[in-house]
Amino acid sequence: MMPTATIICITLCACYIALIGAYLLGWGKQKTFVIPPDFSPSVLISVIIPARNEQDTIGACIESVLAQVYPLGLLEVIVVDDHSYDNTAEIVGEFAEYNVRCLDLAAHLDYEKPNTAFKKAALAAGIAQSKGELIVTTDADCVAPNAWLMHIAALYELQQPDMVVAPVIYKCNNSILQVFQLIDFMTMQGITAAAHQLKLGNMSNGANLSFRKSAYEAVGGYEGSEHLASGDDYLLTTKISRLRPKSIAYLKSEQAIVTTTPQYTWTNFLQQRIRWASKSGKYNDYRLTAVLSLVYLFNVAIAAAAIAGYYQHSYYYVALGMLLVKTITEYFFVKQVARFFRRNWALLYFPFLQPVHILYIVLAGFLGFIGGYKWKGRKVK
Repeated sequence: MMPTATIICITLCACYIALIGAYLLGWGKQKTFVIPPDFSPSVLISVIIPARNEQDTIGACIESVLAQVYPLGLLEVIVVDDHSYDNTAEIVGEFAEYNVRCLDLAAHLDYEKPNTAFKKAALAAGIAQSKGELIVTTDADCVAPNAWLMHIAALYELQQPDMVVAPVIYKCNNSILQVFQLIDFMTMQGITAAAHQLKLGNMSNGANLSFRKSAYEAVGGYEGSEHLASGDDYLLTTKISRLRPKSIAYLKSEQAIVTTTPQYTWTNFLQQRIRWASKSGKYNDYRLTAVLSLVYLFNVAIAAAAIAGYYQHSYYYVALGMLLVKTITEYFFVKQVARFFRRNWALLYFPFLQPVHILYIVLAGFLGFIGGYKWKGRKVK
């Protein structure tokens, strides 16, 4: 009789193959958006950029926003300085003549109320001061192609969604750390697009997220999540989705891809992923919870089988079989996503980084659920 543990592993493999197969289908069904040739924008856009100690990147970020082909008369840029102790605010001030404002978050906080969600507070402060009908958020270490806002506005005006989720990618050198982050992040971006198409949960990234200001106000903005340091993007997406389930659109276009920077050390990378994983118990979305649970259990099972092989060698074969299932199944999906992002070269590294990916999933998921982390000089529990 086959051991129960082996049966569980086989079941997890079957479920995982089905999940990745569904994502592959969803990615393929997500059509590329093309702006109609006669489109002329009319919506006023407010770009909100929270920034904390970003003197090395904020200038390039603002320059990429100001270089948009979008009419400057329909654009305002608000940077919210989150207690920076470098020259972030001074650099933003150099762009004042171009309708770029810098808000001091400290002047907009109520210090009598406990608050660990400083990024949400920064976004909320910027939105409160904004004039635009459409809010676009990005991060201070991001740069965007010059047709970025035009594509967002076109989709928004033509389809009238309350929220537009758009793609993000890492710029990358040839170090193993950065290539690993690129593949992992690129995979998550593909899953985000596929999940929207298949209605398998709401996913988004605040580095490239747009929403109707009236919808933001209708759901109370970030109220109710001030005690959570992370999750500004996902939690707002969830609230708007509950208000109007079909009101979220995904913008699949190369011209809408925002580029951001990866982490430069393994420690910072793990801290970032623990921060992302820390909201895993706050989803209140049975679809996304089920998917994340399956992914986590599948990776834990591979690690457990490898450890069990030390005591009973047959489990080495179970672990190897599951590793092959993971690698081959994911490869076909990542290949399609990499083609969209023009990062096909990263596939050469893909099979060799799978053991690292398993370890990272297990460790970040566990620490994100039970522990705290340190991010941008702040300790968060």
